Amino acid sequence: QVQLVESGGGLVQPGGSMRLSCEPSLSTWSIYAMGWYRQTPGSRRELVARWADGSTATYSDFTEGRFTVSKDNARNTVDLQMSSLKPEDTAVYYCNADVSGLNDGHYSSTVGLWGQGTQVTVSS
Repeated sequence: QVQLVESGGGLVQPGGSMRLSCEPSLSTWSIYAMGWYRQTPGSRRELVARWADGSTATYSDFTEGRFTVSKDNARNTVDLQMSSLKPEDTAVYYCNADVSGLNDGHYSSTVGLWGQGTQVTVSS
């Protein structure tokens, strides 16, 4: 069964940039809508941005124009490009996506898959 795989997290200095990726585990599947979320210990998981194929992405106010969601068709990923990062951006980032593709040779779709999460730490 198709799963979501996240990558790109790690340690970055304040003011730096980082790109996170969300990718279906099967190359015959593709993301057509998704949200990026983040969570810190003791906090609720909060929405960062929402994206749908063919539509303009929307962003939470705290992103302050620093984040961009885009699809990379060559890599079959939907990416979250983050710049001017702040220590308060430190969190585990998750993707939640609606995907479509082939299941046992038949077209299918799955709604609301979660990635495993990736840690982003913004610190000097």
